[in-house]
Amino acid sequence: MINNTTFPSKKETVTVLGITAIFIVLTAVCVGLRPEHVFMSGLFLILFFASRATRKLAVALLPFILFGISYDWMRVYPNYQVNPIDVEGLYNLEKSWFGIRENGAVLIPSEYFALHHWQTADFLAGLFYLCWVPVPIAFGIWLYLVKDRRLYLRYSMVFLFVNLIGFAGYYIHPAAPPWYAINYGFDVVLNTPGNTAGLARFDELTGLSIFQSIYGQNANVFAAVPSLHAAYMVVALVYALIKKCRTWVIILFATIMLGIWWTAVYTSHHYIIDVSLGILCALVGILIFEKGLMKTGWFRRFFDNYYHYIEA
Repeated sequence: MINNTTFPSKKETVTVLGITAIFIVLTAVCVGLRPEHVFMSGLFLILFFASRATRKLAVALLPFILFGISYDWMRVYPNYQVNPIDVEGLYNLEKSWFGIRENGAVLIPSEYFALHHWQTADFLAGLFYLCWVPVPIAFGIWLYLVKDRRLYLRYSMVFLFVNLIGFAGYYIHPAAPPWYAINYGFDVVLNTPGNTAGLARFDELTGLSIFQSIYGQNANVFAAVPSLHAAYMVVALVYALIKKCRTWVIILFATIMLGIWWTAVYTSHHYIIDVSLGILCALVGILIFEKGLMKTGWFRRFFDNYYHYIEA
C-alpha cells in the first residue's frame, strides 16, 4: 500500500534514492551522462518527494520512463554487433513490391518523394512527426488525470511492451532506413550519424532546428524494422476506442496515425515494409498483453498491486 502521509516512508526513500543513484552511475559509465539524464532524474525525485499525489504520479509514469531508458541503453550494445545489417535486401524488396516507374527507372517510394515534394506537405509532415511520442504520452497522462487509472496502467504497460517487442526486432534484424541507402548506397558504415532526411525541409521552412536536434541524439540509425513511429498511434487509437472517447478525438488520433505513416515514407525515414511491420508490432503487442499477460496469475497480481499503489 502507498504511504498516505505527505512524505514517503523510510523504505520508499532509501529504495528510490538508491535506484536513482545506481541509474546515474551506470549511465555515466556505460552510456555517458547527458543533461537530460540529470534533468529527468531530478524531475522524478521532485515528483516523488513533493507530495502524496505527485508521488503516485511519479510511480505511474514508470512505464514511460522505462521506455526512454531502454531506448537510450541500446547504445551499450548496438544491434549491429548481434546480427548483420540489412541494407540492400530491404531496399530491393521495397522496390519489387512498391516500386514507382520514373523516366524508365524504378524508384522506391521514398526516392520518388525525395524528387517530388511540396512545401505544404513538408510542413504537415513535420507536424505529424512531432506528434509521434508527445500525443501518446499526453493521452496516457490524461487517462491518469481523469482517474481511469486501471485503463491508464494497461495503456502505459502496453506502450512499454510494444516498444520492447520493437527493440527486440531491431536486434533480430538490424536494418538501414531508406535515407541511408539513398545517401550511402549498400555499404555498411558503422557509427553513421542520425539524419533528418526529408524532415530537414520542415526545419528549413520554419527556420528551426527541431529535427536536427532530435536526430542528433539518435541511439542507432540501423533500427528501421519495425517502425515504432508507425506503432505508437495505433496503440493510442485502440485505447481511445476502448475508452470510448469522443468522436473528434478518435478522428484526430486516426488522422495523426495515418499522417505519421505517410510521413515516415515521404521523408525517407522508413520503407512501407517498416511501417507495415510497425503496425503489426502494435497489434500483436496489444493482443499478447490483453489476451495473454493479463490472463496469467502472476502478472495479474503484479498489475493489481501496481494499480492499488497508484490508486490508493
